[in-house]
Amino acid sequence: MLNKFDIGRAKAADVFRRFVLAAVIDDAVDRHATNPTLSRLFCGRDLPRIKAVAVSIFSASLGGPCSAQAAGEAPPNAVMRVSPAELQAVLGDMSEAVREHGLGAIDVAQIVSLLYAAREPPPAC
Repeated sequence: MLNKFDIGRAKAADVFRRFVLAAVIDDAVDRHATNPTLSRLFCGRDLPRIKAVAVSIFSASLGGPCSAQAAGEAPPNAVMRVSPAELQAVLGDMSEAVREHGLGAIDVAQIVSLLYAAREPPPAC
């Protein structure tokens, strides 16, 4: 049985993971916007909104909290429709962002797995 300390520590760890996730997504979207292979997909787009929706979807995919408002901004059957070259660019940018924020190989593998799974509709909040 968990005591109040264990529950508080678990909540703090979840908040920390969400902050790290938000920092990684922020960095990765900025990389995507300047990546020659991907920049055309981000030109003239609302990057802060894209980042918020991405954090919410990734958080839900990782079993964490999800902002229903941000997730509601994504199309109901949102899937990542990109060419193989664009997918490789996304994977490279995300991998670099994950590593830059001090996360390890297991975290990189988990993010890559989620990106491949993004060919499926996102989970509901």
